[in-house]
Amino acid sequence: MARFTLPRDLYHGKGTLETLKTFEGKRAMVCVGGGSMKRFGFLDRAVSYLQEAGMEVQVFDGIESDPSVDTVMRGAAEMLKFQPDWIVAMGGGSPIDAAKAMWIKYEYPDITFEEMIKVFGLPKLRKKAHFCAIPSTSGTATEVTAFSVITDYEKGIKYPLADFEITPDVAIVDPDLAETMPQKLVAHTGMDAMTHAIEAYVSTANCSFTDPLAIFAITMIQKDLIPSYNGEMEKRDLMHNAQCLAGMAFSNALLGIVHSMAHKTGAAFQDYGAHIIHGAANAMYLPKVIAFNAKDETAARRYAEIADFMHLGGETVAEKIALLIAHLRSMNEALNIPQCIRHYGADGMPAEEGFVPEQVFLERLPEIASNAIADACTGSNPRQPSQEEMEKLLKCCYYDTEVDF
Repeated sequence: MARFTLPRDLYHGKGTLETLKTFEGKRAMVCVGGGSMKRFGFLDRAVSYLQEAGMEVQVFDGIESDPSVDTVMRGAAEMLKFQPDWIVAMGGGSPIDAAKAMWIKYEYPDITFEEMIKVFGLPKLRKKAHFCAIPSTSGTATEVTAFSVITDYEKGIKYPLADFEITPDVAIVDPDLAETMPQKLVAHTGMDAMTHAIEAYVSTANCSFTDPLAIFAITMIQKDLIPSYNGEMEKRDLMHNAQCLAGMAFSNALLGIVHSMAHKTGAAFQDYGAHIIHGAANAMYLPKVIAFNAKDETAARRYAEIADFMHLGGETVAEKIALLIAHLRSMNEALNIPQCIRHYGADGMPAEEGFVPEQVFLERLPEIASNAIADACTGSNPRQPSQEEMEKLLKCCYYDTEVDF
């Protein structure tokens, strides 16, 4: 039996933040990140709207990028004290993901993080609170998904939480918030969305309900991402919708090993001063994974269909896949995203020498490959890699070499 789950209500369009005025409840906890929602006045507006709805409001702020297990536990402890019946998470993917995990711990105080990361194994939520997500970035689409990514810094591993229980009840997709994104964030989140849509389309769990969402998102992102990056605000608004459509697709069709690899490399080299930003990791790995997965006949046909929808040309399936890979690499170039880990600078920009030393990468490669294979996203990838194949694939992503296996 297949399942298709989305938020009960999705409000979209400029000014829809005001929907918070209509919420019914006694107490709301608002979870936010590092400060952009404060600087641009959106946090104050959200709090004001909730108070106008008759609620007592408490803010939990300072949620970091790549939120940690510690942050989740701190936030849940605050919720246990405050007892909200609404959790409102606003900002980028990080505060929304963190708030989802806090929600689980709030409703089940005795649950361990190890129990929380059991794929589709969560108990029923909504006994204490409902959840509203308000994204300010155009990529993760966590406002409509059954997923959250939390980092265990002691292990240097990002863990995806996956369960339809953490699909938000309400999503408010207001493009006013996305217009505040800096240019680099536009690039990284945009290619994250492209990866979501492409992986959803070729996933082994794709279906007639997810395919139209994935394909339409792909064509929108192809058309709108680079102009959005270059400052066209109409395109920025359209990208906010496109990434949400991609999220609806992948939340139900699931993902693949691009995300498995991104999860397991993201924090693996933090002792060298930086993370590999999730969207940039996806952008770098996606062309290599397409080449790897295209050895599977069904996946190859699906990639060729994507190329056709993108009007890239080509006569044979192989030609269409080659054109798709080339187009995605050209998008990376236009968005100033490195093509491989070796040239990935600590600031996420292309560099002659990246921040991950070759010898360190090779030393950690077996463990990273093993962790990637065990990632929740691997199961729905169209081609299941062995340990040897995953190591070879990661090497291709480090050196930017051809995938011929």
